[in-house]
Amino acid sequence: MSGSDDFDLTQFLPYLLNQAAEESSLGFQKVYKGRYGILRSEWRVLFHLGVYGRLTATEIGQKAKVHKTKVSRAVQKLAERRYLKRTPCEMDRRLEWLELTVAGQAVYRDLHGVAAQFEQELKAKLTAQEAQSLKSILAKLS
Repeated sequence: MSGSDDFDLTQFLPYLLNQAAEESSLGFQKVYKGRYGILRSEWRVLFHLGVYGRLTATEIGQKAKVHKTKVSRAVQKLAERRYLKRTPCEMDRRLEWLELTVAGQAVYRDLHGVAAQFEQELKAKLTAQEAQSLKSILAKLS
């Protein structure tokens, strides 16, 4: 390819969406990694259990759009930290129910508050109308 290509990567919508997502995700990652030493996939599993309650790893993967191996590793790490408990499913022994422990619920509540503050800081860079439009547009695209 020559340098005369008129495609501007920096204005390509998927690129911009990815850049914005990565920037905000890395900013918030500093918080949960610094406070609890957990990784992104662990945070996502923790928050899905905090929001939805008891789920299987498959359900978390589908809701969070995270590959099953990453969910599995995250579940293992969170179980080692005693943030979640695993209960075999009586109907299907191949599945297990995942739930936050008391310690996991405390971490979730703490990070839930921090997440709300982090979101407010992001929204402060926008007007109220821009923030509402952005949320609406992102919901429509996802």
